[in-house]
Amino acid sequence: MNDIAASSFFEPQVIADPFDYYRAWMPKSPVVQLSESMFLVLSYEHCAQATGDVETFSNNFQGTLSGAMAEDGDVAAILAKGWPQVDTLLTADPPTHTRFRKLVNLAFSMKRVAAIEEDMRGVVVDLIETMAEKDDVDFVSDFGIPLPVAMIASQIGMEGELDRVKRWSDAFVDRLGRMIPKERELECAREVVEFQHYVKARIDERRASRTDDLLSDLVHAEVDGERPLEDEEILSIMQQLMVAGNETTTSALAGGLLQLIENPDQMAKAVAAADEGNDRAIINLVEEVLRTESPTAGMWRMVLKDAELGGVKIPKGAMVQLRYAAANRDPAKYPDPDRFDMERANARSHLAFGKGIHMCVGNMLSRKEMAVAYSELLTRLADFRVSEGHTPSWPPNMLLRGLTTLPISFRRRA
Repeated sequence: MNDIAASSFFEPQVIADPFDYYRAWMPKSPVVQLSESMFLVLSYEHCAQATGDVETFSNNFQGTLSGAMAEDGDVAAILAKGWPQVDTLLTADPPTHTRFRKLVNLAFSMKRVAAIEEDMRGVVVDLIETMAEKDDVDFVSDFGIPLPVAMIASQIGMEGELDRVKRWSDAFVDRLGRMIPKERELECAREVVEFQHYVKARIDERRASRTDDLLSDLVHAEVDGERPLEDEEILSIMQQLMVAGNETTTSALAGGLLQLIENPDQMAKAVAAADEGNDRAIINLVEEVLRTESPTAGMWRMVLKDAELGGVKIPKGAMVQLRYAAANRDPAKYPDPDRFDMERANARSHLAFGKGIHMCVGNMLSRKEMAVAYSELLTRLADFRVSEGHTPSWPPNMLLRGLTTLPISFRRRA
């Protein structure tokens, strides 16, 4: 066992680059006990099992994770200026979760995603053209961030607030990951309150005059004759859609391009597929990117009753983290799991978007953005290289994983 695998899982260097840890511990046990009340689930089989058993492994973990931060008096004083966090989608179980899921499913249906594909392709082409005119290009900031931010902002009625959407998303992500200094905690709390007041004003506007966007749909929605959504509930849903709609797609786009750069044989296959208009091959490329990158590296569950996974007893009240990034490289599910193979037959079976009732509601939008992006990038540009002297790195975050920068060079294709 190497030094990284022997160290604590919560060491920053392990969180930033966890694959040695997975390789060392997966053969020993599909579930790793970190303390009396905290466990990691590594194997594909047992992650999938836990996602399907919400009566044992509950998504209602928000109070547990936010409690320590909220106990800080300075942070709590800032958050008191906004609205309380409520459980809606990510941190709710049925029947509460079911009610909210019905409201947003139609907004991210395949039909709606297909309807915005033309606009999406226009954004992609504009970003490529802008990159091609620059001397120094950072793929993350010049393409990976603005594409999904623009698309989710257009869906939630924030078209003119792209910079704010990204800034607010970063704050929510940092709070969720919890590996931040006190100064950043305070800054994130201020961002949360700013977001809430901004969206509350938009809620009031849409109550007075209905518009054609998801926020307006939520304000006026009634499901099965139930009461309309309250402001706190709408704020929670908007927060989750905003983050889910851009952060993970940014990470997958950048990580996927790096995978292609580092695997020239796969780059050649991808370029050929794009040139041929082979949508099926590009779609499978997207799935393999999602499998290997797993931008949502893990997600928490609260254990509601004594349980057992993989022969490991887990007591009621414990927290388990389902490590999707580990499951997606489980050799029992994926032969030669660390190899990037855009032709992998079972790539789509990955858990990058979760599984079951809590599967990411925006998964179709993210998949479409990635497919359109890679198709246009590979037909318009060539000879992608990581800029000389740059070493890709990932900041430590317990739940999400993505490159912060990816300086690249390329040339226009004739």
